[in-house]
Amino acid sequence: MVTKDFPRIPDAEFRTRWQRLQSAMSHAALDMVIAYADDHAVAGPGHARYLADFAPHFEPVCVLVPAAGEPLLLSGPETETLAQLTARVKDVRVVREFTHPDEEYPFTRLVGLRDAIAEASQRAGVPPRRVGLAGLELMPIKMYQALGQALSNVQVVETEHLVTGLRAIKTPAEQAVIRYAYQIAQAGIQAAFDAIYEGASEREVAAAAEFAMRFMGSEGMGIDTIVASGPNTRPILARTRLRDLRRDELILLTIAPRYEGYHAAIGRPVVIGQPSDEVRRAMQVAVTAQGAAMQAMRPGAPGSQVEGAARRVVEAAGLGEHFLYSGVHSVGVVEFEPPIFGPGNHDPLQADMVLSIDVPLFHAPWGGLRYEDGYLITKTGAEPLDDFPTGVLTL
Repeated sequence: MVTKDFPRIPDAEFRTRWQRLQSAMSHAALDMVIAYADDHAVAGPGHARYLADFAPHFEPVCVLVPAAGEPLLLSGPETETLAQLTARVKDVRVVREFTHPDEEYPFTRLVGLRDAIAEASQRAGVPPRRVGLAGLELMPIKMYQALGQALSNVQVVETEHLVTGLRAIKTPAEQAVIRYAYQIAQAGIQAAFDAIYEGASEREVAAAAEFAMRFMGSEGMGIDTIVASGPNTRPILARTRLRDLRRDELILLTIAPRYEGYHAAIGRPVVIGQPSDEVRRAMQVAVTAQGAAMQAMRPGAPGSQVEGAARRVVEAAGLGEHFLYSGVHSVGVVEFEPPIFGPGNHDPLQADMVLSIDVPLFHAPWGGLRYEDGYLITKTGAEPLDDFPTGVLTL
C-alpha cells in the first residue's frame, strides 16, 4: 500500500543551499555561478534539481547564482510556466538564446542572455568579473558559444566540483527522501522477481518493475531499467530487449528510481533453475566483496581503502579483470555522482554521505552481473538502505 505522507525537501533548505554556494563562491573569488542543466538521461537535470528543484524537459535551463541575493532561473519559452509552477527559484526569465531557430513565440517576452546575466549581477551590487560554469560536460556547443559571447569580457572558470561538492553530505531531509527512494527501489526489484518466469520477455519484467515503482511515487528512472538475460548480461550497461528468459541462464536486474529528484539503485543477478558453476562462484565472490566493502565503511576511512576491500576479494578469486569500474559512488540528484571512490581516490568518507557499493563483474565468457545497494554512512559505520535478499538467488 502506498503511503500518502511523501517526504519532500522543504523550501527553507533550498535557500540554505544558495547561501552555502555563495559562501563557497566567496572563498573562490567568484561573482556568479551559472549552472547548466537539461533533460539528458542520468546527469542532465542534476544542477537544476539541487539548486531549484526543477526537472528540465525539452529545453535547457540555467540557474544563475550571484554572489549575494536570490538566484535567477533562465529557461526557454515552453518551460516558463512549468518553472513558475514547480521550481523553488521563482524568478524566471525566458532567454532568446534558448529558443529553437525555427520556432516562433509571438506572445512570449524574450530577453538576451547577456541582459539576464547583468540583471542577476545587479542583485549582488557588483558587475561580474569572474564567473564559474557548472555543467560544462553536458553543455552543447551552441550553448557554450552563447555563454562565451555573453561573458566576453569576463573571466570564466570551470566550477563543477565546487557545486557537486556541496551535495556530498546529505541533510536529514535529503536522507528521508533517499530512504523512501530505496523503498521504491525495493518494491520495484521485488516486482521484477515476481514477474520472472521462463518465457517472459525482458521488457515484461521491466514493465512490472516500473509499474510498481510508479505506483509508489517514482517520477521516473535515473537510468533505464536493466533486465538482461543470457549473453545480454555481458555489457556493463546492458539494454532491456524483447528476448525471452530461459531456464538456467543468468538474468541481471538493475533499477534506479528517481523520487523528488533523488535516486536509489539496487542490482541483483538471478537464475531460473540452477546457475552454472562459474556463475554460482561469481555470485558468491561478488556478495563477499560487497560485504567486505560495507565492513570497511566508516567516517575517516579513505575511499580507496573501502573500495579496495571489495576489489581485493574479487582479485583473490581470480576475477579481478572483470571488476571494470569504481565500485563505490555517491547517490543523490544523479544516480552515479561524486564523490566516486576507486583505487585512486583517497579522500575520506564522511558521516551522512549516501554511498552505493556496486560490485561489477562484466565482460566474462559466462556474461556479467552486479550486486548494488545503498548505505548511509553513520558515526560508527554503514547503515543499509534496503534489505532485499542477496546471495545466490534462484527461482
